[in-house]
Amino acid sequence: MQGSHVSVPLSLLPEPGDEARSGLRNGLVWAIRARPGEDPTALSQTEIETILDDATPLSNWPRVAESWVWLHFDTVHSAARAQVAAMPCLPEEVRTMLAETEYGVMIDAVPGLVWGVMPAFDDVLSEDDREICAWRFAMRPDLLITTRRNPVPVLGAAYRSLRGDAVPRSPAGIIDRAMREFTSTVRRQIGQLDDELDRAEDALLIVERRTDLGHLSGIVGKVRRRVTELRRVVVPVDHALRDDELDLPSWAEDELRDRTERQVHAALDDLLALQDRGRSLQDELASSQAEETNRRLYIVSVATTLMLPATFVTGFFGMNTGGMFLAQGGLGTVAAGVICGLAMLATWVFFKISRLL
Repeated sequence: MQGSHVSVPLSLLPEPGDEARSGLRNGLVWAIRARPGEDPTALSQTEIETILDDATPLSNWPRVAESWVWLHFDTVHSAARAQVAAMPCLPEEVRTMLAETEYGVMIDAVPGLVWGVMPAFDDVLSEDDREICAWRFAMRPDLLITTRRNPVPVLGAAYRSLRGDAVPRSPAGIIDRAMREFTSTVRRQIGQLDDELDRAEDALLIVERRTDLGHLSGIVGKVRRRVTELRRVVVPVDHALRDDELDLPSWAEDELRDRTERQVHAALDDLLALQDRGRSLQDELASSQAEETNRRLYIVSVATTLMLPATFVTGFFGMNTGGMFLAQGGLGTVAAGVICGLAMLATWVFFKISRLL
């Protein structure tokens, strides 16, 4: 590759998203050359233009190169998308994919080139509020081009990790690091959700009538909803990496198929286990709620049954007819009350003997 470049410590390179300091146009956030064992160096404008205009056939890149270049674009503006869609260094379908804005996980490969769309979490302070976004990549053994519309912390973390011996041999190592950071975030969220299920389960196992089952149901529902959201993101990635028709080049096989696939599949297993646990806890909670409802209905039914004789007695003495029994004398009300009590007692004894109570 022709063109001079100046070695710059990574700490002096433009921070991710700092386009004003980078001096680059049309959405190019950073442009660096990485060589294993050395700190990355910033590319000059001439080098960038030479790389983007290089239409060397993909068949000329069968193996890992001595160094590789990483160009990262922010495609939130139409001018940046137009520039990405017109780069001669990539096939038309790959350029179109890099400039797209719709979300959809995929990965594809031909000899000398791998491209795809991967998920990530957006840049917010609270992990509970993180939403899913996407970033896109296309890589040859000597070149990595990534695009995104929203700030993607995993790419920033991979960018800042490029120091000396930590520089991977090929751009596939960057994809692996980004996906490893993504799966780590998924697992952290799984741990938090698992802790919430632990608290709900502890409260459910404490047999107390004052336990707020409605509150516990809300916790379990929140956990199951978040697990479902994460599963809908991780499953397509797992399917894309495990696709039998995906024929990755040898320089990307180790990182993407052997390492990234293993990490994603492990996170998916954790999600499925947590989903099963949440479903079981939801069933147990529903059973407890049904039991509590039946207990309350039982109390109401017993009280209603015991009051039936008393209701009959009060209804009888409430009739406005002549010659009413106990209508004369000062103890008629007391006598009627005693009759109500005896009737309730007789009903209670009958139910006890009949084993209905």
